[in-house]
Amino acid sequence: MFKGILNLLVFGLSFLGIAQNEALFNQATTAYNEGEFENAVSSYEQIIENGQHSAELYYNLGNAYYKLNKIAPSIYYYEKALLLKPNDSEILNNLSYAQNMTLDAIEALPETGLSKIYDNVVNFLSFDQWAYTAITGMLLFVFCYIAFYYFDYSSSKRIAFITSLVCISFTIIALLFAFMQYNDFNKNQPAIVFVDEVNIKSDPNSSGQEVFKLHSGAKIFVLDQLNDWKKIKIANGKTGWIQAEDIKLLKDF
Repeated sequence: MFKGILNLLVFGLSFLGIAQNEALFNQATTAYNEGEFENAVSSYEQIIENGQHSAELYYNLGNAYYKLNKIAPSIYYYEKALLLKPNDSEILNNLSYAQNMTLDAIEALPETGLSKIYDNVVNFLSFDQWAYTAITGMLLFVFCYIAFYYFDYSSSKRIAFITSLVCISFTIIALLFAFMQYNDFNKNQPAIVFVDEVNIKSDPNSSGQEVFKLHSGAKIFVLDQLNDWKKIKIANGKTGWIQAEDIKLLKDF
Protein backbone atom coordinates (compact mmCIF):
# COMPACT_ATOMS: atom_id res chain seq x y z
CA MET A 1 0.00 0.00 0.00
CA PHE A 2 2.73 2.46 1.05
CA LYS A 3 4.87 1.48 -1.96
CA GLY A 4 1.96 2.15 -4.30
CA ILE A 5 1.37 5.60 -2.80
CA LEU A 6 5.11 6.35 -3.08
CA ASN A 7 5.18 5.35 -6.76
CA LEU A 8 2.11 7.47 -7.42
CA LEU A 9 3.75 10.43 -5.68
CA VAL A 10 6.96 10.04 -7.74
CA PHE A 11 4.93 9.83 -10.95
CA GLY A 12 2.97 12.95 -9.99
CA LEU A 13 6.13 14.91 -9.22
CA SER A 14 7.71 13.82 -12.53
CA PHE A 15 4.63 14.91 -14.45
CA LEU A 16 4.62 18.22 -12.58
CA GLY A 17 8.31 18.74 -13.42
CA ILE A 18 7.70 18.09 -17.12
CA ALA A 19 4.78 20.52 -17.16
CA GLN A 20 6.86 23.16 -15.36
CA ASN A 21 9.75 22.80 -17.81
CA GLU A 22 7.38 23.05 -20.76
CA ALA A 23 5.88 26.23 -19.32
CA LEU A 24 9.35 27.68 -18.77
CA PHE A 25 10.39 26.79 -22.32
CA ASN A 26 7.33 28.51 -23.78
CA GLN A 27 7.94 31.49 -21.51
CA ALA A 28 11.57 31.71 -22.65
CA THR A 29 10.60 31.44 -26.32
CA THR A 30 8.06 34.25 -25.93
CA ALA A 31 10.64 36.43 -24.18
CA TYR A 32 13.19 35.75 -26.92
CA ASN A 33 10.72 36.63 -29.69
CA GLU A 34 9.91 39.88 -27.88
CA GLY A 35 13.58 40.79 -27.58
CA GLU A 36 13.74 40.18 -23.81
CA PHE A 37 16.89 38.08 -24.04
CA GLU A 38 17.87 38.30 -20.36
CA ASN A 39 14.49 36.87 -19.37
CA ALA A 40 14.85 34.17 -22.01
CA VAL A 41 18.27 33.17 -20.61
CA SER A 42 16.86 33.07 -17.08
CA SER A 43 14.01 30.74 -18.07
CA TYR A 44 16.20 28.44 -20.18
CA GLU A 45 18.77 28.14 -17.37
CA GLN A 46 15.99 27.33 -14.90
CA ILE A 47 15.07 24.35 -17.09
CA ILE A 48 18.70 23.17 -16.97
CA GLU A 49 18.71 23.54 -13.17
CA ASN A 50 15.60 21.33 -13.15
CA GLY A 51 17.69 18.59 -14.75
CA GLN A 52 16.53 18.73 -18.37
CA HIS A 53 19.08 18.68 -21.19
CA SER A 54 18.50 18.77 -24.94
CA ALA A 55 20.17 20.08 -28.08
CA GLU A 56 17.23 22.41 -28.71
CA LEU A 57 17.47 23.90 -25.22
CA TYR A 58 21.21 24.54 -25.51
CA TYR A 59 20.82 25.91 -29.04
CA ASN A 60 18.16 28.40 -27.94
CA LEU A 61 20.26 29.42 -24.94
CA GLY A 62 23.24 29.97 -27.24
CA ASN A 63 21.08 32.18 -29.46
CA ALA A 64 19.91 34.24 -26.49
CA TYR A 65 23.46 34.81 -25.26
CA TYR A 66 24.56 35.72 -28.80
CA LYS A 67 21.86 38.38 -28.94
CA LEU A 68 23.23 39.74 -25.65
CA ASN A 69 26.70 39.87 -27.24
CA LYS A 70 28.01 37.41 -24.64
CA ILE A 71 30.14 35.34 -26.97
CA ALA A 72 31.78 32.86 -24.57
CA PRO A 73 28.46 31.57 -23.13
CA SER A 74 27.01 31.56 -26.64
CA ILE A 75 29.82 29.35 -27.97
CA TYR A 76 29.64 27.21 -24.85
CA TYR A 77 25.98 26.33 -25.36
CA TYR A 78 26.28 25.88 -29.13
CA GLU A 79 29.09 23.40 -28.48
CA LYS A 80 26.99 21.58 -25.88
CA ALA A 81 24.14 21.37 -28.40
CA LEU A 82 26.53 19.80 -30.92
CA LEU A 83 27.54 17.13 -28.40
CA LEU A 84 23.91 15.99 -28.34
CA LYS A 85 23.19 16.61 -32.02
CA PRO A 86 26.38 16.26 -34.08
CA ASN A 87 26.60 17.80 -37.58
CA ASP A 88 23.37 19.80 -37.19
CA SER A 89 23.64 22.50 -39.87
CA GLU A 90 21.83 25.24 -37.93
CA ILE A 91 23.94 24.75 -34.81
CA LEU A 92 27.16 24.67 -36.85
CA ASN A 93 26.14 27.80 -38.75
CA ASN A 94 25.38 29.83 -35.61
CA LEU A 95 28.49 28.50 -33.87
CA SER A 96 30.55 29.74 -36.82
CA TYR A 97 29.07 33.24 -36.46
CA ALA A 98 29.91 33.30 -32.76
CA GLN A 99 33.45 31.99 -33.30
CA ASN A 100 34.09 34.75 -35.85
CA MET A 101 33.63 37.26 -33.01
CA THR A 102 36.44 35.77 -30.87
CA LEU A 103 39.97 37.19 -30.83
CA ASP A 104 41.86 33.90 -31.20
CA ALA A 105 42.36 32.56 -34.73
CA ILE A 106 43.53 29.01 -34.00
CA GLU A 107 44.25 26.93 -37.08
CA ALA A 108 43.66 23.24 -36.54
CA LEU A 109 46.34 20.72 -37.44
CA PRO A 110 45.66 19.14 -40.85
CA GLU A 111 43.87 15.79 -40.71
CA THR A 112 44.82 12.74 -42.71
CA GLY A 113 42.34 11.25 -45.17
CA LEU A 114 41.59 8.30 -42.89
CA SER A 115 41.09 10.60 -39.91
CA LYS A 116 38.57 12.69 -41.84
CA ILE A 117 36.67 9.58 -42.93
CA TYR A 118 36.63 8.32 -39.33
CA ASP A 119 35.31 11.65 -38.01
CA ASN A 120 32.67 11.97 -40.73
CA VAL A 121 31.36 8.43 -40.26
CA VAL A 122 31.69 7.73 -36.53
CA ASN A 123 30.71 11.24 -35.45
CA PHE A 124 27.75 11.41 -37.82
CA LEU A 125 25.59 10.49 -34.80
CA SER A 126 26.14 10.72 -31.06
CA PHE A 127 26.81 7.47 -29.21
CA ASP A 128 23.28 7.27 -27.82
CA GLN A 129 21.85 7.83 -31.32
CA TRP A 130 24.04 5.00 -32.64
CA ALA A 131 22.73 2.85 -29.78
CA TYR A 132 19.10 3.63 -30.72
CA THR A 133 19.98 2.81 -34.32
CA ALA A 134 21.37 -0.55 -33.21
CA ILE A 135 18.16 -1.30 -31.28
CA THR A 136 16.12 -0.49 -34.39
CA GLY A 137 18.31 -2.81 -36.47
CA MET A 138 17.87 -5.61 -33.92
CA LEU A 139 14.08 -5.22 -33.93
CA LEU A 140 14.07 -5.40 -37.73
CA PHE A 141 16.26 -8.51 -37.55
CA VAL A 142 13.79 -10.20 -35.20
CA PHE A 143 10.88 -9.24 -37.46
CA CYS A 144 12.63 -10.66 -40.55
CA TYR A 145 13.58 -13.83 -38.65
CA ILE A 146 9.95 -14.39 -37.64
CA ALA A 147 8.83 -13.67 -41.21
CA PHE A 148 11.35 -16.22 -42.51
CA TYR A 149 9.91 -18.82 -40.17
CA TYR A 150 6.29 -18.25 -41.24
CA PHE A 151 6.70 -17.61 -44.98
CA ASP A 152 5.66 -20.53 -47.20
CA TYR A 153 7.37 -19.69 -50.49
CA SER A 154 11.10 -20.14 -50.95
CA SER A 155 11.49 -16.76 -52.68
CA SER A 156 9.89 -14.97 -49.70
CA LYS A 157 12.03 -16.94 -47.28
CA ARG A 158 15.14 -15.99 -49.25
CA ILE A 159 14.27 -12.28 -49.15
CA ALA A 160 13.52 -12.45 -45.41
CA PHE A 161 16.78 -14.32 -44.76
CA ILE A 162 18.93 -11.85 -46.72
CA THR A 163 17.18 -8.88 -45.11
CA SER A 164 17.75 -10.34 -41.65
CA LEU A 165 21.47 -10.70 -42.43
CA VAL A 166 21.60 -7.08 -43.54
CA CYS A 167 19.80 -5.97 -40.37
CA ILE A 168 22.07 -7.91 -38.01
CA SER A 169 25.15 -6.59 -39.85
CA PHE A 170 23.77 -3.06 -39.58
CA THR A 171 23.15 -3.62 -35.86
CA ILE A 172 26.72 -4.80 -35.25
CA ILE A 173 28.16 -1.82 -37.16
CA ALA A 174 25.94 0.62 -35.23
CA LEU A 175 27.01 -0.93 -31.91
CA LEU A 176 30.66 -0.69 -32.95
CA PHE A 177 30.26 2.98 -33.87
CA ALA A 178 28.42 3.63 -30.60
CA PHE A 179 31.31 2.06 -28.67
CA MET A 180 33.92 4.05 -30.62
CA GLN A 181 31.95 7.29 -30.22
CA TYR A 182 31.50 6.65 -26.50
CA ASN A 183 35.24 6.12 -26.07
CA ASP A 184 35.98 9.33 -27.96
CA PHE A 185 33.39 11.16 -25.86
CA ASN A 186 35.04 10.07 -22.61
CA LYS A 187 38.59 10.57 -23.85
CA ASN A 188 38.13 14.14 -25.11
CA GLN A 189 37.37 16.79 -22.50
CA PRO A 190 36.63 20.04 -24.37
CA ALA A 191 36.09 23.32 -22.54
CA ILE A 192 35.56 27.01 -23.28
CA VAL A 193 37.62 29.90 -21.90
CA PHE A 194 35.41 32.25 -19.85
CA VAL A 195 37.81 35.11 -19.02
CA ASP A 196 38.60 38.07 -21.26
CA GLU A 197 42.29 37.19 -21.51
CA VAL A 198 44.43 34.54 -19.86
CA ASN A 199 48.14 33.68 -19.97
CA ILE A 200 48.74 29.98 -20.61
CA LYS A 201 51.68 28.84 -18.48
CA SER A 202 54.41 26.30 -19.09
CA ASP A 203 53.95 24.90 -15.56
CA PRO A 204 50.95 24.54 -13.20
CA ASN A 205 51.72 27.64 -11.14
CA SER A 206 51.46 31.41 -11.49
CA SER A 207 55.24 31.81 -11.77
CA GLY A 208 55.46 29.55 -14.81
CA GLN A 209 56.62 30.97 -18.13
CA GLU A 210 53.92 32.32 -20.45
CA VAL A 211 53.70 30.16 -23.58
CA PHE A 212 50.71 31.83 -25.28
CA LYS A 213 47.53 33.79 -24.59
CA LEU A 214 43.89 32.86 -25.01
CA HIS A 215 40.77 34.98 -24.94
CA SER A 216 37.12 34.59 -24.09
CA GLY A 217 35.34 31.98 -26.20
CA ALA A 218 38.42 29.96 -27.18
CA LYS A 219 37.90 26.20 -27.28
CA ILE A 220 40.49 24.03 -25.53
CA PHE A 221 40.89 20.36 -24.59
CA VAL A 222 41.78 19.30 -21.05
CA LEU A 223 44.56 16.72 -20.86
CA ASP A 224 45.40 16.59 -17.17
CA GLN A 225 44.86 18.31 -13.82
CA LEU A 226 47.07 19.25 -10.90
CA ASN A 227 45.41 20.97 -7.94
CA ASP A 228 43.66 24.07 -9.32
CA TRP A 229 45.43 23.93 -12.68
CA LYS A 230 44.48 22.06 -15.85
CA LYS A 231 46.84 21.06 -18.63
CA ILE A 232 45.24 21.96 -21.94
CA LYS A 233 45.76 21.56 -25.65
CA ILE A 234 44.42 23.74 -28.45
CA ALA A 235 43.60 22.81 -32.03
CA ASN A 236 47.03 23.74 -33.41
CA GLY A 237 48.75 21.33 -31.01
CA LYS A 238 50.10 23.85 -28.46
CA THR A 239 49.85 22.82 -24.81
CA GLY A 240 50.09 24.61 -21.47
CA TRP A 241 48.48 25.10 -18.07
CA ILE A 242 45.47 27.21 -17.13
CA GLN A 243 43.65 27.77 -13.86
CA ALA A 244 40.52 25.61 -13.62
CA GLU A 245 38.31 28.58 -12.69
CA ASP A 246 39.04 30.27 -16.05
CA ILE A 247 37.29 27.61 -18.13
CA LYS A 248 34.00 25.70 -18.23
CA LEU A 249 33.92 22.04 -19.23
CA LEU A 250 31.43 21.20 -21.96
CA LYS A 251 30.60 17.70 -20.75
CA ASP A 252 29.21 18.71 -17.37
CA PHE A 253 25.72 17.35 -18.02
